[in-house]
Amino acid sequence: MIPALGRLLILGSLLAAAAGAILGFAAGRTRSADGLKWARRFAYLYSGLIVSATLLMVYALLAHDFSVSYVAQVGSRTVPTWITVVSLWSSLEGSILFWGLVLGAYIAVATFLTRNRYEEYQPDAIGVWLACAAFFSFLIAGPANPFHTVPSPPMDGPGPNPLLQNHILMAIHPPFLYLGYVGFTIPFGFACAALMKGRLGHNVLKPLRESLMLPWIFQSVAIMLGGWWAYEVLGWGGYWAWDPVENASLLPWLTGTAFLHSIMIQEKRGMLRKWNVTLVVSTFLLSILGTFITRSGIIESVHSFAQSPVGNWFAGFLIVSIVVTAYLVTTRLKDLEAQAELESMVSREAAFLYNNLVLVGIAFSVLWGTLFPIISEAVRGEKITVGPPFFNTVNVPLGLLLLGLTGVGPLIAWRRASVSNLRRQFTAPVGIGLATGAALLAIGMRDPYAVICYALAAFVLGTILQEFQ
Repeated sequence: MIPALGRLLILGSLLAAAAGAILGFAAGRTRSADGLKWARRFAYLYSGLIVSATLLMVYALLAHDFSVSYVAQVGSRTVPTWITVVSLWSSLEGSILFWGLVLGAYIAVATFLTRNRYEEYQPDAIGVWLACAAFFSFLIAGPANPFHTVPSPPMDGPGPNPLLQNHILMAIHPPFLYLGYVGFTIPFGFACAALMKGRLGHNVLKPLRESLMLPWIFQSVAIMLGGWWAYEVLGWGGYWAWDPVENASLLPWLTGTAFLHSIMIQEKRGMLRKWNVTLVVSTFLLSILGTFITRSGIIESVHSFAQSPVGNWFAGFLIVSIVVTAYLVTTRLKDLEAQAELESMVSREAAFLYNNLVLVGIAFSVLWGTLFPIISEAVRGEKITVGPPFFNTVNVPLGLLLLGLTGVGPLIAWRRASVSNLRRQFTAPVGIGLATGAALLAIGMRDPYAVICYALAAFVLGTILQEFQ
């Protein structure tokens, strides 16, 4: 009964997402109020169906219904209830179903909150959101179906991965990570809608900022919780080990952080429009890449799933997404021309630009190091793994530079800074930073990176305190 009902709900969500996407794009072309109304209804229908399917799976897990293939795979009568619930995202099929749940919640909330706002963007945005939803519903209905029927159900199952059973953070960290990853779909939809409409001015900035801020916060919390879990459970001796799946979660966070900084320049001066829309779509694409890395088994990690049937589908979805967004951006280059130019390399605009370049530089180095085993195997037939020494050598100096720029930006004037302005603004914070560095050397600290880091942190603190005066 439960397997059949689950499959029916998933197929219904696939049809609702596909129909809603078509109606959304059609309403965007024809400006049809009725078309938009029906696109919204299908968005709510998709959300209701995928949420119902997920709740049905949770019920099957709690009821220990081993006639459901996913329950037979990860369920167990001997584990506590909270671990039974955590089992929902402990393996491939359940994790993609949980992705659909989070995406459905995001789409329903975003559709409802924007029903009387951003009407010029909403039809195409709904179309993009539901097109992404249709892909994930297809995965759940096909290659990653958790609702297969087990002909001869076992009396008990093996339970989830043991690594997920020994820390309460596994009930917190994955949901926050999904809320980050999946949430980047919403600003991606707005960005694509703006590109399709050719309306890339000031009006689109607010929905982009609002819709990216929340998943960015969730992603930030998830990364910190993941480091805590790895430190306590995996025994790496630190909160970060440059594991490929750790890196995959960091990549969209870096580009999202860069966007949240650079959008202030676009709001203030009308600059960096091409850069900003590229950062938004890159954040979504990197979240899909991270999901591909995790679920394809193409890169070995303690976090990743074994070789799975969805890897090729994710690769195809990523390629199509890259091609479509590249086409949209390149065909709108004239509409993305900046409304002002950088007047001085010593200005607040320039400081924000340097900040962005460092963040993207870190993202590129992490991406290169993460994908290098795949590239080396394709080129030389030998998988060469890049370890922590590479990441630390490249990113520690960049991280220190980024820390310093955090304090520099607020001290410099917009447009062009004068010598007197720089002297007045920098004297106290620089003095605090130098005094901190000298004090650390006096008490015996000799690691140059540590001394520089604490000195720069003191400089940034001095900047913050000065801003409150």
